[in-house]
Amino acid sequence: MTTLILVRHGESTANREGIFAGHFDAELQDRGLLQAKETAKYIAENYHVDKVYASDLKRAFNTGRCIAELAGVEIIPDKNLREINAGKWDGVKWAVVEKLYEKDFGVWTADIGRAKTTDGESVAELAERVIRKLEWIAKENDGKTIVVATHATPIRAVQSMVKTGGLEEMKNIPWVSNASVSILEYDDGKWRFKLVGEDRHLGGIATHLPPNA
Repeated sequence: MTTLILVRHGESTANREGIFAGHFDAELQDRGLLQAKETAKYIAENYHVDKVYASDLKRAFNTGRCIAELAGVEIIPDKNLREINAGKWDGVKWAVVEKLYEKDFGVWTADIGRAKTTDGESVAELAERVIRKLEWIAKENDGKTIVVATHATPIRAVQSMVKTGGLEEMKNIPWVSNASVSILEYDDGKWRFKLVGEDRHLGGIATHLPPNA
């Protein structure tokens, strides 16, 4: 069995400024870096980590790097762990996206599993690339405990795939908070979540996406 510790990145400048950051390479802001460090401590106190994989986007990679440095293990960047390719939405404020791309964004907020960003990636495409990469990581590191530092939509999509077998119910699965911890086990071709969105270790510095984001 392989244990994957899925960590959403800490609060980014895009989160703070209300910007839709798919592949837009936002930095961690000060609170986000503090969140990442607190999550690194929480993981070090509760798990023996063998390796860290991370999205190569700065906000996730630097979250993963905090964990890797404290655990004394290597970190491997991987573009397949990125947030959704948001096309015309990328780097644009949420309010502007909602106004300019009302139809596409309406699907995103109402039934995210069926959504496709304007001139970008669909949630189904994102889910396929992420779950395929996680399966590769799990098989490559059989019997180990691996941290995967990634983003909100990948974690939400993977939850839907594992818990319901598809994306139809993704709309009913909430976003995980910044720098939260989710535990996903892989054993003999089967996935199981043991923990989702643990953030009690963050106390008063926890931050969340709006429910309809």
